[in-house]
Amino acid sequence: MAEEQILKVWGELACFTRPELKVERFSYPVITPSAARGVFDAIYCKPAEFRWQVTRVDVLKPIRYIALRRNEVKDKAPSPSTILSWARGKEPVPIWADGTPELLGTDQKGRTQRQTMALKNVTYYLYAHILPWPEFGDSLPALEAQFRRRASQGKCIYQPYLGCREFPAYFELVEPGTPLEPPIDIDLDIGLMLYDVFDLSRPGKPLDTERDELPSISLFRAKVEKGVMKIPPYQSAQVLKARRSNHA
Repeated sequence: MAEEQILKVWGELACFTRPELKVERFSYPVITPSAARGVFDAIYCKPAEFRWQVTRVDVLKPIRYIALRRNEVKDKAPSPSTILSWARGKEPVPIWADGTPELLGTDQKGRTQRQTMALKNVTYYLYAHILPWPEFGDSLPALEAQFRRRASQGKCIYQPYLGCREFPAYFELVEPGTPLEPPIDIDLDIGLMLYDVFDLSRPGKPLDTERDELPSISLFRAKVEKGVMKIPPYQSAQVLKARRSNHA
């Protein structure tokens, strides 16, 4: 049986954007399961062998918003696999924020200014366990040991972040038996919250390949009770998933 892993995660700024807001960013009051999974993935991830199932979030600091106006590039950020290929020597392709028409190839600027309602000074306990794909079930103890070894040493594949890449997340592994800080005393009915943007029911591709996975949005009804948000399993009926076409 998989052992639950706990990370203490904190940062000065965070923004877990509501997907219905296309232009201006407005953060959910609490980290989403997708963002929490991303923190675990940043430390240890083998999508072809296992995925992370986030089960719970403890909110340790009061929820406070801050209004920011940010310059954002219009192009999408590269995937982690692309960044990894750059680190291995492949020539990077820059995203231009500004420059001359000759450099940009257009008179349009590569950046735009947008309003962001972000969270400030967040701290969470994130709970998750490894779900190996059937053919890798015997590898569970080794996978867990590797994660704990990496997390305890502060190692990560790439810098984890809190919703936006410019909002870095700092983390430490909570060892078994360590006394936990109590969550804040707050109750929230958040309503529908983004669960994930990928189909977590099937294996992904290795990190060193270019992924061609199509987005698969899922939602769930999120509630914070006494500072704790419990997260149902992805395969649960509580998680609302997009219907797949028979021709997909």
